[in-house]
Amino acid sequence: MTRNTALALLAFAALIASPACTAAPRQRPVEMGPVAEGTGSLAAARKYLEGDWILESFEIFPPGRPSMKLVGQGHLSYDKYSNLRMELRPDAASANVLRDAGVQVPDDGRFSTDGRTAVDLQNHTLTYTLEGKSPGSGPLAINLPRYWQVEGGMLTLTTKDASGNPLSVGRWRKAGAPQ
Repeated sequence: MTRNTALALLAFAALIASPACTAAPRQRPVEMGPVAEGTGSLAAARKYLEGDWILESFEIFPPGRPSMKLVGQGHLSYDKYSNLRMELRPDAASANVLRDAGVQVPDDGRFSTDGRTAVDLQNHTLTYTLEGKSPGSGPLAINLPRYWQVEGGMLTLTTKDASGNPLSVGRWRKAGAPQ
């Protein structure tokens, strides 16, 4: 038998025998890296935000003027699919304050935003994804991220200008939470 034929037969025999070998379990565990930051926290943040929230207070900060507290009602709803619906119904005097701050007030006086949001844990923001929607203007514009902070059953959402100064601050109480 020639040397090439012997090598070919040996290679063929090794190929045939290889599926018969099974892998043995590792004798020592494989060292894994840390879980990516926010993996569990993002789910927890979304879960916390889920549900209905009732407006406790709302302030706007018009440029060059003192802050103004608005009077009215509001409701915020966040679902498990990251959809956020927010509705504000200021009284007539507060609607005039908003107009003076550059906010276009709807004819019925009701502000309503509805859409899908992205939660950013690192920056503590909620941002609407604007597909075919007009962002509006002023401190309530939906293209502005909402900076969120949680204390007990209270959620504070703040919009900021380009310099990081607050434009609006809304404080929301979880529906059903003690006051």
